[in-house]
Order: sequence, then C-alpha cells, then structure tokens
Amino acid sequence: MKIRNELNAELFRQKMDNFKRSEHSVKPVEFTSICNGDMDAVKLQLSEGELALIADDRLMSKNKLKNAVYHFVLCASAIASTCMDMGMGQTEAYTLSDLYVLKADTCRTIDGVCRLYEDMCLDFTERMQEIRKEAVISLHIRKCIDYIYENLGADLSVKALAKAAELNPAYLSRLFRQETGIPLKRFVKEARVDTAQNLLRYSNLSYLVISTSLGFSTQSVFIAVFKEITGMTPKVYREKYYTKNR
Repeated sequence: MKIRNELNAELFRQKMDNFKRSEHSVKPVEFTSICNGDMDAVKLQLSEGELALIADDRLMSKNKLKNAVYHFVLCASAIASTCMDMGMGQTEAYTLSDLYVLKADTCRTIDGVCRLYEDMCLDFTERMQEIRKEAVISLHIRKCIDYIYENLGADLSVKALAKAAELNPAYLSRLFRQETGIPLKRFVKEARVDTAQNLLRYSNLSYLVISTSLGFSTQSVFIAVFKEITGMTPKVYREKYYTKNR
C-alpha cells in the first residue's frame, strides 16, 4: 500500500513546524557502557536518565503504550547489534533481544515498558561483562563453561565435565578455580539457580518442572540450593519478582 501522499503531507507539516528529527533513541554510541560491560556506569546512566527509553522521540503510534513498545523494539535491536560488534554471538544477542521484545509486548503500562527496558540494559551489560571475563579464559575452561550452560539438566558432575573438556577431573577442578576464581561445583550451582530465577520470574512453570529440567535430583534439593545461592526459597522469590502484571 502506497502512502506517498501521507508522507508528503507529513514532511510538509514537519517543515512548517520546524520539526527536527532527533537521532538520540538508537545511536550506538549511547550503548557504549552496555557493550563495555560497565555495570556501574549503566546503573548511573539509568538513574540519571541518560540511558532512558525515549518514548516520545518518534511517533509510531498514537497509542502512547504502543509507541513506547515500538521504541523499546528499536532500542533492543540497536543494543543487540552493538553488543555483537563487541563480541557477543549473533544467536545469543538476537535471542536475548527477542525475549525482551516478547515481554514488552505483554506490558500493560508505559512504566512497565520503561522498567523492562532497564532490566534489558542491565541484562545485556551483565552478559557483556561475562564475555569480557571469558576472553581471558583458556579453551578447555571455555569449553567446560559452554557445556554447562548447554546441558543444565544433564549430569554436570566433575567427572562428566572432565570428559566433555577432555581433561583429568582433578586437573579440571584445579584449573577451573584457578582461572575463574570459583570452585567448579559452585559454578554449576550458580548457573542452574541463575536460570531458575529467570524461569520463576517470567514463566508459570511449577517448582517441580523447573527443578527437574535443571538437573536437581529432587525438589527439596532444588529448594535448598536455591536458598543457599539467593538467600530465599523459590516460592518467596517468585512472589517477590514474578512479572506477569508488569
């Protein structure tokens, strides 16, 4: 469908109103702190409004909520693109971006969209921070970490991970702690709990399904490990952070 007449009319109106298009909302330089994994800088920029979602910068819908969501989509795409330029994998960047866009599509308030935008900025920043740390890790440990995240529901014992990394179990445990500063077993716990936190916040999956899918032997073990890492039970965490009504 051609809208040339509408385009010409709108361009004329903008000219008469001396309207100047801002490039602020999707300039890659704005996301430098995110791409650098600088969490403190990003938090400061968010708190001071320097990295805020500009929902009125472009009118893409007369519905203010939809307009905010459309701006969210533009920023999500821009952040993913700039993070890819700084080392984040294409699949990971676009998947993370798409997940947040899907959540934005269910928001019922502009405030909810803005809060979700802040979560997205912090999430990308944290991942870029991890990527920068991983850059100094050896190939064997990188392979081990990748295996852990790709097989959270499988056997992640030291023996199983040593086989995947093609190293002696004792040597792997020693090397892993030396390079990451974290005991291997603790890293596995934190990886599983980190994923459990996302599932508790953004899904309706039962505690049993979550614990089973993440490789915990029983629901009781899941609850104990989750509390060990976060300081609260899965039930309390979900009640506090579940975002259905966001």
